[in-house]
Amino acid sequence: MTAQPIRTVGVGGFEVTPEARAAVMAVLDSGRLSYGPVTKEFEGTFARDHNLRFAAFCNSGTSALHVAMQALKILGEWQDGDQVIVPAVTFVATSNIVLHNNLTPVFVDIEWGRYGLNPALLEAAITPRTRAIIPVHLFGQACDMGPIMEIARRHDLRVLEDSCEAMYAKYEGKSVGSFGDASAFSTYAAHVLVTGVGGLACSNRPEVAQLMRSLLNHGRDGIYIAIDDDEVEGEALKEVMSRRFVFEHVGHSFRATEMEAALGVVQLKDAASLVAKRRAIAARLTAGLAPYGERLILPKMHAGSDHSFMMYPIVTGPGVDRDDLTFYLEEHGVETRHMMPLTNQPIYERMWPGLEARFPVAREINRRGFYIGSHPAMSLDDADYVAEVFGDYFSQQK
Repeated sequence: MTAQPIRTVGVGGFEVTPEARAAVMAVLDSGRLSYGPVTKEFEGTFARDHNLRFAAFCNSGTSALHVAMQALKILGEWQDGDQVIVPAVTFVATSNIVLHNNLTPVFVDIEWGRYGLNPALLEAAITPRTRAIIPVHLFGQACDMGPIMEIARRHDLRVLEDSCEAMYAKYEGKSVGSFGDASAFSTYAAHVLVTGVGGLACSNRPEVAQLMRSLLNHGRDGIYIAIDDDEVEGEALKEVMSRRFVFEHVGHSFRATEMEAALGVVQLKDAASLVAKRRAIAARLTAGLAPYGERLILPKMHAGSDHSFMMYPIVTGPGVDRDDLTFYLEEHGVETRHMMPLTNQPIYERMWPGLEARFPVAREINRRGFYIGSHPAMSLDDADYVAEVFGDYFSQQK
C-alpha cells in the first residue's frame, strides 16, 4: 500500500518543556537580559562537557567562527590575503568568515562516507601563505583529526574547528572542538542543543578566549563586559569607570541574551538523553533503509569516533535521481535538505569560475547528497514512516 502523507517529519524540531518555560520566565522576572549569571552557567557547563577551558556565548555559530578567525589573525599577525584551508563541502558560513576577515579560502576535497576534510589531500594545498586549517565536523561526526593535527603541527598552522553540527561527538575519546586553537558551536534551530539563536566561541588558550570575548562585544576592553563588572569600590571602581568605553579592536555586536542562555542551561541537563534519542532515531532509519543499500549510501560510524547525528546524511547511488527522490519525499511529508553544497554556489562560481570541477568528491555530493531529520522530536514511528516512503518510491521505480 502506498504511504500517505499522514504526517510531517521535519529536519529539525524543538519541544518547549515546562522546565525550559520556567527558566525563561525566571529570567524575565529577574529583569536581567544582558550578559549575566545564567549565561556564565551555560558557558561554564558547556565548556566542561567538551573538554574545554573557555566558552563565550554569542548570537550564532557563524559569529563564533568569525571572532575565532579574527582572534587568530590578530594574535598571529597575519596579513590580508593570507590563506586558510576549508573543506569543499560545508555550510557557506565556514568559508564566508574567511572572506569577511580579508583572508583567502583554499578549498580541499572531502572523504567519502565521513564527509570531512580529506587528510591525504591536505598537504598539497599548503603554501608559504597558509596560516590555518578549518576542519568541519559535518552532520554530527568528527573529522579524522589525528592526521589533520599532525600536519598542522608540522607546518605550524593554527586549527579552527567548525563544530557547529557535531556537539557531543568525540574522536578517540576526546570531544570535537577541543583539539585546535579555537572552535565554534551552534545552538540555532535543529542543532543538538537549541536556544533559538546562539553559538559558542571556545578555546583552551586563555589569550584566544579573552580576545574572542572582546570581539563579541565591540572589541571592548575586557575590564567591562557585564554590568556586574562595576560592582567594585574605591580605586577599582575608578579604573572600571575610566575604561568602560575603551575599545581595543574593531569588534562586533554579536551578543546573545540571558533568555537564550536559560534554554541552553535546561538542555545541558538533558544533553545525554537528547543525543541518545538522535542515535536511536538514526539506528531505526538505518535499519529501515538497509534494504536499499545498493541505491543509497547511508551514514556509518568510523573507527575511533562516534556520531551525534545532528541530521541523517544520504547519498544516492547509481541510477537514482536525487532530485526526483527528494521531491517524492517532500510530497509525502518528509522534509529534506541538500548536503551542504558549497563549490557550486552562484557567488563562488562568479569569484572562482570552474571551482566545482576541481573537487570531484564534492561535485558528486552536490549532485547526489541530501539529508533528513534524526532529532529528538521524532518518534520511532516517524522513522518507520520515513523508511516506508523510501520503500514506496523505489517500488514505483521498478
